[in-house]
Amino acid sequence: MTSTDDREPTRSRPPAVIAGEAAALRAETKQELILDPHAAAFFDIDNTIVRGASLFHLARGLAKRKFFTFGDVSSFAWKQAKFRVAGREDTDDIASVIDAALSFVAGHAVDEVVSLGDEIFDERIEDKLYAQTIELTRTHLQVGQRVWLVSAAPVEMASLIARKLELTGALGTVSEIVDGKYTGKLVGVPLHGPAKAEAVRALAEREDLDLALCSAYSDSSNDIPMLSLVGQPVAINPDAALRRHARALGWTVHDYRTGRKAARIGVSSALLVGAAAGVAAGIVSSRRHRST
Repeated sequence: MTSTDDREPTRSRPPAVIAGEAAALRAETKQELILDPHAAAFFDIDNTIVRGASLFHLARGLAKRKFFTFGDVSSFAWKQAKFRVAGREDTDDIASVIDAALSFVAGHAVDEVVSLGDEIFDERIEDKLYAQTIELTRTHLQVGQRVWLVSAAPVEMASLIARKLELTGALGTVSEIVDGKYTGKLVGVPLHGPAKAEAVRALAEREDLDLALCSAYSDSSNDIPMLSLVGQPVAINPDAALRRHARALGWTVHDYRTGRKAARIGVSSALLVGAAAGVAAGIVSSRRHRST
């Protein structure tokens, strides 16, 4: 038995639509007082709520628990270093990291990974939250609006972060699950770019939301499709392309980062390699072959 969409996808349905609909179906709704039932807020996670990539922080925590090899974590570290310095997402990197993560957890029970994710949030993610963005989520909750996270991270991880932050729920990348275990396959594609917009659109239909009354927050130009869906788009810690787009359209822009100007000057490849190696070396004692 699987926990994915039971409908047989047709070749005419784009993968982004399949991924978005699957994410909306998997989104759990927290029971809460809703004073404004037709409005909601949607928040990206990486570099919007959490400094860096949440999937990388999860990977480090799992590596400490001997899920990964040294080489696996080195690859994660390199992509994380690129993300932190460039301040933007690379579509190919996101897809390859998610594919790698799926291969790591394939065969593992969902409950096991979620339980470990709960521990890892407390260890590695909680102190990397942007307090100002968290305050924005609270503002929406205080006026009786629901608040959803929307992320390319696995839906289990996104939902865990939403629960920890006492938000409504989350939309995330949906993995195929059979008999309570990950198969290592995705439903559709990673929830990234257009797929995020499709997920928000599908959830809005399910929850009877008026997107013109909704808000969305993100750091990445890849999320312009999602931001463009709502009446109140906001750029948080934006990459250069999103900053330009937001200014051109008069969108609100907030930047909560420190050292942003230094990052813009540019960092040599040698420093990036050094950062990646440093992160990986810190967990070299955890290396082990992947579970089979």
